[in-house]
Amino acid sequence: MSTQEAQHSVKAAESRAVAAAPVDVEQAEAALVEHYPRLVRIAYLVLPPSLGRNRRVLTAHALVQRSLPRRRTAVGDEAGMPAQRRRPEDAVDPGYAYVRGRVLRQALEAGLPLRRRAWPKRAQLPPLLPLVWGLRLFPRSGGAEELALDQRLADLTGAGRAAYVLRRLERQGDAEVRRMLAAAGAPDPDGALAEADRLAADGPGGALLESPEFDPCSLQARPTDLMRRRQHTRAALAAGAALVVCGALLGLPGGGWGPDGAAAPPYARNPASEAALDPAKLRRVAPAAWQRSSRADFSVWPARGALVDDAALLRRALAVWARPGAQVRASATPGTLPGPPMGPPQLLYAGEVDGARVVLFHDGLRAVRYAEPVDGTEAAALDFARTDGADTAASAALVVGRTHANVRYLTAPWVRGVAVRDLLLPDAEARPLERDAAGVTAPSQTPAAASDCRSWDVLEVRDGDGTRVLTDLGEIVPVRLTSGAPGRPVDVAGEAARREWARTACMLPSMRAMGVRSVNSWRYAEQELPGTGTGTATWLCTRAETWRGPGSRVLAQFQPPAPDAAPGEPLTPGAVAARAEDSPACGPREPRVLAGVLWKDPAGRWYVLAAGSPGVASLATSGGVEGEADGRLLAVEAERGAKAELTGELEDGTRIDALR
Repeated sequence: MSTQEAQHSVKAAESRAVAAAPVDVEQAEAALVEHYPRLVRIAYLVLPPSLGRNRRVLTAHALVQRSLPRRRTAVGDEAGMPAQRRRPEDAVDPGYAYVRGRVLRQALEAGLPLRRRAWPKRAQLPPLLPLVWGLRLFPRSGGAEELALDQRLADLTGAGRAAYVLRRLERQGDAEVRRMLAAAGAPDPDGALAEADRLAADGPGGALLESPEFDPCSLQARPTDLMRRRQHTRAALAAGAALVVCGALLGLPGGGWGPDGAAAPPYARNPASEAALDPAKLRRVAPAAWQRSSRADFSVWPARGALVDDAALLRRALAVWARPGAQVRASATPGTLPGPPMGPPQLLYAGEVDGARVVLFHDGLRAVRYAEPVDGTEAAALDFARTDGADTAASAALVVGRTHANVRYLTAPWVRGVAVRDLLLPDAEARPLERDAAGVTAPSQTPAAASDCRSWDVLEVRDGDGTRVLTDLGEIVPVRLTSGAPGRPVDVAGEAARREWARTACMLPSMRAMGVRSVNSWRYAEQELPGTGTGTATWLCTRAETWRGPGSRVLAQFQPPAPDAAPGEPLTPGAVAARAEDSPACGPREPRVLAGVLWKDPAGRWYVLAAGSPGVASLATSGGVEGEADGRLLAVEAERGAKAELTGELEDGTRIDALR
């Protein structure tokens, strides 16, 4: 016998020698009721993802509900934890330990493949109860981190997932996890722990396991395929009344493009819902309505495009919006609800763009883009973006088509001219961009997909009030760029504003896919640099506002004098001195900012430079560099690598800290 086998034998003998605490049915039931959400979460995480989210939810509930003992038993039977040998950090209630062990055993059995010659275990079969007809249930979607963790968990074996969950969610020690896995029937507990170690090394944290993404007790509902159920019912009528009942109950889904395209099956007949999905009831605005309206926004955009009368296309688009199926690639900007329309939405556009049939809707709060391939491929794309409170500038254009490197826009009816300008070349002229009769622009290069920052094309739209500068940050609503003090931003125009933005544009990639509404760059201070002939530096505060309100991003930027660039070459970008998220600094609510940098002059001397916005009366540094200055500019000689704490004082005596 090997040393390892001998050790396991000794441990088993010791465990059998310890009296196991008995567990009553009442005690196990009390533990199950008290910890039901946590037990279901454990079962959901351990079950194989190949079951699908709907079946995983129902199976997780079924496993927990049938984990009660039928008689008085002992915790050592299946819990895997002899009551008197647990370490203090691993100690749990015996009833909970017993039920958890039963849940783990059944969840691991559910992941075993069905054998032709072996009788299937109960956990391997679809659960009889709980049962939900007409609805698909699944947990609320999380963010990118939860999705990444779910994909990594799918690559593990059932025992590996169980080891990770017990260690990270249940906070169990490795020895305890090994005993519990062995008691639950896992063939290789040590291998399962090794899998959990590899997953933990990839970076996802155990706290993510407690997120709504993995909560099968807080669910969303989507419909099953009622339309195809009706089709099967009609087919079953020819076979007899018994088959009619079976077809109506089972409603097996078919494949291919049905009347609703890539939509998932509907769930209930409701007059309001049906009205929202009826192409004939789409709201269509007259072409000249915007000229008579008291406001200019998405609500007065007319319906344009060659396919606005294609009822089949519009029906598919509305159906996919209401219930996106498995073949639909959906995206939504942060803070945007991707649910169905509350009533008939407004049709903005329907036509062919770059090999796809595209439909744009607006429901008063969101812009929605539906796209399907012209070649009939069974796939579709659905994009949501918030537009509530959009003004004339924010509703000047929408992204209607996007390829790998190019983007097309649908412009507002009041836009008189469109041009493209490279934001990194402030002295270059804007290039006119053609539009078709529907207002769709010719393709232009998009910076949203660029891996470097060698150019940054922005869209300039000219209306009756001026020229707006818009940029694509990967969403269907382009972002407006402005310059000026908080509360009084203006459109980017003039040589000074363009040169500032030419050195700021390469910071915009950090704001992609954030649901950004506008980005304002404010030159809040200018500072003569120490030394002879070193010139004047510019301090800017760049603030990104989101459609949802929270989630703003602030960058304090230091721009020393830029060396002359060769014709056609971009200027040297500025340096980010500080950044913050969800901060009111540099905005209308708190139009103040303070930032500093460590700067080296041409002679090799180092300085701490700092600047505050108007209203700052004095500045001071402490820590690695001591110094102070009256006014809102400071320059103190320092050592290389020095670190200093920067503070300021407003004219009314209020302290202000540096942006961080």
